[in-house]
Amino acid sequence: MYGATVEPIEDAQTDDNRLREFEARIARGEKIEPGDWMPDEYRRQLIRMISQHAHSEIVGMLPEGTFITRAPTLRRKLILLAKVQDEGGHGQYLYHAAETLGATREDMLDALLSGRAKYSSIFNYPALSWADMGAIGWLVDGAAILNQTMLAKCSYGPYARAMKRICAEENFHKRQGQDIVITLATGTPEQKVMMQDAINRWWWPTLMMFGPHDTDSPNSAVLIRWGIKTKTNDELRQMFINQTVPELLALGLTIPDPDLRYDEESGNWRIGPINWDEFWQVVKGNGPCNQERMDARRRAHEDGRWVREALAAYAEKQSGT
Repeated sequence: MYGATVEPIEDAQTDDNRLREFEARIARGEKIEPGDWMPDEYRRQLIRMISQHAHSEIVGMLPEGTFITRAPTLRRKLILLAKVQDEGGHGQYLYHAAETLGATREDMLDALLSGRAKYSSIFNYPALSWADMGAIGWLVDGAAILNQTMLAKCSYGPYARAMKRICAEENFHKRQGQDIVITLATGTPEQKVMMQDAINRWWWPTLMMFGPHDTDSPNSAVLIRWGIKTKTNDELRQMFINQTVPELLALGLTIPDPDLRYDEESGNWRIGPINWDEFWQVVKGNGPCNQERMDARRRAHEDGRWVREALAAYAEKQSGT
């Protein structure tokens, strides 16, 4: 047929052989490194996932950052300040990991600031009281640890290695949250009410942050196939529920779910339906704080322009060009 482009048979066979060897390496538990051959879709999925993870760390600094000056004690202030600083560092590790796949920092940030790239839906909810710092630390960071511990076994080497460092620090973040929750839940009646209110507001958004049910997730199959993820969204969500529900109940706190029950046969805590309409509205930019978060990031990016320009000028001068 005139005008048709036919891929050479030997090239197609070579790619098939490469794909088989690539998948065999993953099956053997080997890590894929930046210079190794990889399918274009593997590279695309990793850039999408790692950059969104990096954006989440950077945007995630915002709800907690507002409470640094309002922490109840100097010790609490120093701990929260260190935590927010850690999150900024996590974003840097992850941007570097994405850069090993050919993504540029400029393109990733442009995608975030223009609204083309997403970040975790959980960071589009407001932090209203000091108790929210406990709920974020215990619930949100606890959920993140389950996901990140899985990603530390990811088939892509730079991502897996970044996650090991991040997980170590996230465990301290979760302990900070648990300390706040325990202190308030066992404090005055007013403090316990404040803590319960924070749990009520953060419980469902935390469950949503694991992502859609496996049957509704367009990327899960390929992520599992190539070892980018080793557990599904629903598996991770159930692990979190089983781990967290008994701990909160032991403190005399309640879970804001009238359908919550313990299933003796499976050993799992069963929950009521998740409001996925709310989840998708937040993902699409219609959450309580979407606009506020993006405005803050755009201001910070613009305020830092002079630093980037000075660094570029210095690098140019050093290179003699």
